[in-house]
Amino acid sequence: MGLTKLALKIAAPAPKIESFSRYLFIGPHPDDIEIGCGATVAKLAEEGKQISFLILTDGRYGDGHSGGIKGDELASLRKQESAASAERLGVKDVRFLDLCDGGFYDYEEMKKGIARIAGECGPELIFAPDPYTERECHIDHLNAGRAASHAAYFAPYPGIMEREGAASADVKGIAYYMTAKPNRYVKIPNEIFALQNEALFGCHVSQFPAGNAETKQLQMYLKLRSADFGLRNLCAHAEGFRVLGQAHMHCTPETV
Repeated sequence: MGLTKLALKIAAPAPKIESFSRYLFIGPHPDDIEIGCGATVAKLAEEGKQISFLILTDGRYGDGHSGGIKGDELASLRKQESAASAERLGVKDVRFLDLCDGGFYDYEEMKKGIARIAGECGPELIFAPDPYTERECHIDHLNAGRAASHAAYFAPYPGIMEREGAASADVKGIAYYMTAKPNRYVKIPNEIFALQNEALFGCHVSQFPAGNAETKQLQMYLKLRSADFGLRNLCAHAEGFRVLGQAHMHCTPETV
């Protein structure tokens, strides 16, 4: 570890995820929050934290296992699945931008939509997929992570947020899920890990039908990922995030 990176780690450590009270979880598609950090959602909800979901796109093109349902009908179904899954995790505030899946939207519209919801919810920490991984190729994930990053950094600036058509919010940082470089972890009890699986595979059935090969692969992946992160934290299960505070988001490239 270089001297600058070590100094940053000591002087400005990454914020602790569970130290906050208000959270905004952003999902590119109706099932991504559950895949990336559903267990963390359930744990925070159980602790009585204020949690909001924002689903950016309608998921209309995720029709590989939807039994022939497509277009507006599938988009409507996936919205219902999202609401049911969020409720299973203990979240009642679920919002939708209803942008078209597959990148068929204006990026500025996504950015302004996230800013508006952040101003309304007033989160201290925003969760979004990491847009800076080497292997992520889905345009919706990349755009969601980038737009959430912009909102997280500029949220405390009233003048900038006003130009986005939004109120300011006292956002302290961003936590990237689906990341290859986690620097903060949330320990997950067995029953919470089971709840994540119930919400994802029991509610998002248009995407993950029981017994399907891809469903089994994802179930195995989540199990292995939670065990890997758990081993790093001397527990059975954990979820990992790359967390940046306001001090890490600007002019400090050595930050993890």
